[in-house]
Amino acid sequence: MDRISWDEYFMSMAELASKRSTCLRRQVGAVIVKDNQLLATGYNGAPKGLDNCCDLNECLRQRLGIPSGERHELCRAVHAENNAIIQCAVNGVSCKGGTLYVTASPCTMCTKQIINAGIARVVAKEYYPDEMGKKMMEESGIIFEIFEKKGNGAL
Repeated sequence: MDRISWDEYFMSMAELASKRSTCLRRQVGAVIVKDNQLLATGYNGAPKGLDNCCDLNECLRQRLGIPSGERHELCRAVHAENNAIIQCAVNGVSCKGGTLYVTASPCTMCTKQIINAGIARVVAKEYYPDEMGKKMMEESGIIFEIFEKKGNGAL
């Protein structure tokens, strides 16, 4: 019997979460798990109650020609990783010692929050071009891996 690995299972959930993204430029999904139990999900989109870029039909970063990996403060969206961490906080669930699965590696801003939330491992489907975030992740001691599909899983 072929079964997908835990990493494949949870990365599939992160990919599904990305389909809720309201970003016009990059759709990202994230899930936080601990002891193979799902704690929270997140995707990138505007804060609750505010218009999303897809509703406004405009991406400010795109209009201003800001490259990926730069000037994150000029974005309406809360990143997927942050939304998952916030969901844990709102619901009173500790993500300390957990694993974050995310469809793109964290930016600098997300990396800082991942470190302070006590997440122990990050598994990303692909690299996001943010050298400072990558360096901070390395310095933090958090286990960082690029996802590699194994076997015959449906990813």
